[in-house]
Amino acid sequence: MAIFEKVALIGIGLIGSSIARVVREREIINNIAISTRSQETLDAARDLGLGDEYNIDASAIVHDADLVIICTPIGVVGKVLQSIAGNLKPGAIVSDVSSVKASVLEQMQPFIPDGVHLVPAHPVAGTEKSGPQHGFSTLFDNRWCILTPPSSADKAAVKLVSEFWQACGSNIEIMDADHHDRVLAITSHLPQLVAYNMVGTADDLETVTSSEVIKYSAGGFRDSTRLAASDPTMWRDVCLHNKDSILEMLTRFSEELSAMQKAVRWGDGEALFEMFTRTRNIRRDIIDAGQEVDTPNFGRDQK
Repeated sequence: MAIFEKVALIGIGLIGSSIARVVREREIINNIAISTRSQETLDAARDLGLGDEYNIDASAIVHDADLVIICTPIGVVGKVLQSIAGNLKPGAIVSDVSSVKASVLEQMQPFIPDGVHLVPAHPVAGTEKSGPQHGFSTLFDNRWCILTPPSSADKAAVKLVSEFWQACGSNIEIMDADHHDRVLAITSHLPQLVAYNMVGTADDLETVTSSEVIKYSAGGFRDSTRLAASDPTMWRDVCLHNKDSILEMLTRFSEELSAMQKAVRWGDGEALFEMFTRTRNIRRDIIDAGQEVDTPNFGRDQK
């Protein structure tokens, strides 16, 4: 039985297209409406058969939608909501998929009409790929979806959004928006910035040619470049909208890096061994929690 009659997806990249696929496959939604600002992307979504209706004008697809999910970059979430607010029906639920939540709440709350419910969400899932062609229906399986409803949120609406994401395969956590942003700054945003920096450092080294970097990249550098291939627009907005938490984590990271630098410089093997053992155990905890696989080559296809 469908949880909602109609969902309007505004933005149809990796996350939006994965939502479209899973709700169709598992019959979670009866009608899928899609809007995106790019006609080319909208045409690609139509060619993939992701929706039941398509329109470049987001306000044209939300008037009878029970659930509206804004899947755009963080920086334009508020503007999108402002443009569709007048067409939202009473009782509709508005949500999103952004990886920064305090900024999203700040952007969206002023434009939520009376009788419409705001339940922000963050499905903690994704790949380095972008675009509707890269979505897949199992993206959210056994991944966390964090809801950050405002204190005034309608409990029934929060329950429905929880049920929606559970049907998509996710585990649910409800969290304060500011706390969410601090947690994600260390688990997601900092690793991304480190990856960008590491690849940039290799590119800047005059003593290592680019051909050698590529030739010998089968180790850690290859794994870092996977993250560095992510959408620049999305990560620019993450940095701009979660600035304080990211700066805090960068400071902590710099302190840890300085400690490691000191241990290497002075040949402090005991300190290095202790650090590597502690962090190795954390990696094992991630595998035990089902958030990674314990298979050779990180489960990559060996072909």
